Amino acid sequence: MDLVFPHTFVPWFRSVAPYIHAYRGETFVVGMPGELVAAGKLNNFVQDLAILHAMGIKIVLVHGFRPQVNEQLRAKGHESRHFNGVRITDAVALDCAQEAAGQLRFEIEAAISQGLPNTPMANATMRVVSGNFLTAKPIGIINGIDFQHSGTVRRVDTAGIQNAINSGAIVLLSPFGFSPTGEAFNLAMEEVATSVAIALQADKLIFLTEIPGIRENPDDLESPIDTELALADAEKLLKRLPPAALPTDLGFYLQHCVKACRAGVERSHILPFAADGALLMEVYTHDGIGTMLVDEKLEELREAGPDDVGGILALIEPFEKDGTLVKRDRTEIERDIEQYTIIEHDGVIFGCAALHPYPEARTAEMAALTISPQVQGQGDGERILKRIELRAKAAGMESLFVLTTRTMHWFIKRGFQVVDPDWLPEARKRKYNWDRRSQVLVKKL
Repeated sequence: MDLVFPHTFVPWFRSVAPYIHAYRGETFVVGMPGELVAAGKLNNFVQDLAILHAMGIKIVLVHGFRPQVNEQLRAKGHESRHFNGVRITDAVALDCAQEAAGQLRFEIEAAISQGLPNTPMANATMRVVSGNFLTAKPIGIINGIDFQHSGTVRRVDTAGIQNAINSGAIVLLSPFGFSPTGEAFNLAMEEVATSVAIALQADKLIFLTEIPGIRENPDDLESPIDTELALADAEKLLKRLPPAALPTDLGFYLQHCVKACRAGVERSHILPFAADGALLMEVYTHDGIGTMLVDEKLEELREAGPDDVGGILALIEPFEKDGTLVKRDRTEIERDIEQYTIIEHDGVIFGCAALHPYPEARTAEMAALTISPQVQGQGDGERILKRIELRAKAAGMESLFVLTTRTMHWFIKRGFQVVDPDWLPEARKRKYNWDRRSQVLVKKL
């Protein structure tokens, strides 16, 4: 039976196209734990990685080997020792880590080299480059604990990695670094991926993890996954969480994502490797499947205050004159100023929108969505829409509606549906201008 249905496949594929265009030529650092391989997910993961590579994305893959090293240690009858989540690497553990790294590297390279017909790897020709891209230093002795051959990243060979990925190769990094004296140090995969992402100023840092992501209510296991987490909120969450020592701890990967975002990596992701196709769903769908940490600077996107009234008026005035927006006077904006969200740069407001709630109907109106003509087409409208949606959700609203005469298609592309004006809440229906004949569009939150 033919599993491809044009009425579903074609719209889906077209919806993916903007992400293909946006990410072509960008650099992604992907952290893959050894648990993913142990769970038998390697082949599917590599297939998804090949699709990203074929779409023009530059990839640095960092693999872990935690369960593989533990298995080697058990085989030798040697105890696995950790302190605060960091492995104490003695001579035996270092030997086991080297064996595990070699084994995993061969498995990953073999998976990447597949090219059987009638599989996602058909015609996929990917080169893999590995090397001594990491300079390391020993952790040393902390609180009387000698970590021996465990180390931290001292320097990343940014130029070497950049040359490799620019040539079309995937860079594969094992969690090992080398000192100028020729010593090898066992590193944490999470630290390596974070350090490399920061050094390259990567566009995305992606961790495949054992957890599904960060929940909206971390204390409730039934709470939905928070698909977009602001850096400020993530920092607050980390402060109230206990120290993370295990990969299954909520703050284990989150702390590294926060570090990356603070250092200039705009997007960091925490994805469940248990979900088949998690990498594709996160990158090529609007909401994704895991949690995306966003470095959202307050001076750029924020809620408005009384001092912003003049800037908002200056922004919307041209659109009121040409009939795109309904006329609003200063008094009205001053009264509702707390309901506005703005985008500001260097003291100039170049985007805004207002959220007017109707609690009795569990819905809210987004009004006065405006982007300066000088910056249109850069995604600022979507940023404001996302913030308004988050504000509406936080206020307990179940839907968001807009009234428009000229931008109906823009909203339809972003999940809104046309409804009859009779759908409007009674309080809003009384103010509806039947002469203007605005289209009413609704989106469920």
